[in-house]
Amino acid sequence: MFLQKLKEITTLIFDVDGVLTNGDIIASDSGEFLRTFNIKDGYALQLAVKRGYLICIISGGKGIAMQKRFEGLGIQEIHLGVGDKVAVFNSLLAKHQISAEQVLYMGDDIPDLKVMQLVGLPTCPADAVPEIKALSQYISPYTGGKTAVRDIIEKVLRVQHQWFDEAPSAVDSGK
Repeated sequence: MFLQKLKEITTLIFDVDGVLTNGDIIASDSGEFLRTFNIKDGYALQLAVKRGYLICIISGGKGIAMQKRFEGLGIQEIHLGVGDKVAVFNSLLAKHQISAEQVLYMGDDIPDLKVMQLVGLPTCPADAVPEIKALSQYISPYTGGKTAVRDIIEKVLRVQHQWFDEAPSAVDSGK
C-alpha cells in the first residue's frame, strides 16, 4: 500500500521549522531569526524540482533567508508566514489541477494536522509530536533538519525511477 502511494505522488509539500530545520531558532540582536538547513535535504529538493515534481513550502515561519534558500533550490511555490495552511493547500490544488491523493505532506506539529488529514500521503520526521505521528502513514527514522526530507524524497524518486542523477553538480544543494 505504501509503495503504491509513493508511485502516485506528483507533489511534495513541506513545513519548515521542525521538518527542514531541527526546530531551533536563533534570535539575533537585530531581531532576525536564524535557522540551519541540511545540505542533503537541499540536494534532494532541487533534484525533485529538476525531475518535474511540484515542491511546495507552507510555513508559519518567515524570513528573507528562508525565501532565498528555497528560491535557490528552484522551488517556486514558497508560502511563508502562513496562518491557514489548509487554505494555501486548497489554493495549490486548484492552481495546479492536482488531486489531494497525489500529494505527500511532511509536517511535525499541531499546525500541520488539518492539512495532513487532507493529503494522500501524510508523513513526518522521527521527532514529530505524537498527534502527527499517529496520523502519518510514514515516519522517517530521521529527525527534522537531519535528512528526514531527503529520506522521503529519495523514497518517492526511487520508486518512480527518478532518483539517480547522471551528471550531478556540486553546487546544486548549496544555493
